[in-house]
Amino acid sequence: MTSIFRTAMGAGFDRLHPQLQRRFSVGLVSGQACTGRGVMDRIWHGGAFVKPFLALGGTRNILVPRAGRAVPFVIENVPYTDSFGRETVSFVRTFDLPGRPRRFDAQMVLGPRGDRVLDYLGTHQHLATDLYFHAEPDGSLLIRSGAHRFREGLVDARVPELIGARAEVRESYDDTAGRFRISVRVVNRYAGPLFGYEGSFTAAYADVRDHGVRPGLRPVREEARA
Repeated sequence: MTSIFRTAMGAGFDRLHPQLQRRFSVGLVSGQACTGRGVMDRIWHGGAFVKPFLALGGTRNILVPRAGRAVPFVIENVPYTDSFGRETVSFVRTFDLPGRPRRFDAQMVLGPRGDRVLDYLGTHQHLATDLYFHAEPDGSLLIRSGAHRFREGLVDARVPELIGARAEVRESYDDTAGRFRISVRVVNRYAGPLFGYEGSFTAAYADVRDHGVRPGLRPVREEARA
């Protein structure tokens, strides 16, 4: 057995920078969690029309409703078994914005076919999307999202492209600075760029068996539907 990310990437995982391999080996098998601490050089938004959607998403820790520069942040990647028995890795980002911190929550599980990662967004996992992980020639990691699916009660629907968005995440390791660098860009097919951020961070690893999953890191509601 191995991490959900190595399983989804297959042989491509071995082409990642060694520090990225370590970071994405967090899981129940390794017994390790990873906490990244750093600064987002910029958190940006698209046109004014996106602000109501970002504000709505912010109520459930989906996206970040405020822009900013030089924003301290923490990302917590902690493995655990969810209520459906699936290995899950948290991707909870907390941005120390003026006024009060803002969170962007995601929980990742291995997709049903084992060739992708399923990403549940927000405190109630209302949105789910497939993530495709690729190793770039320089050892960096490229993650692209598929279409979003909305899950609530009996509702199980694909989010139309008119209002949906695709995400592209690039993560690399800077050997000179000794830091991870990350860039996130969320784009609507028709409206263009909606949201994103870029920055850098350092990572520390801990034995999850000693530290467990802190209160508030898991979602309020878990969704079984892929």
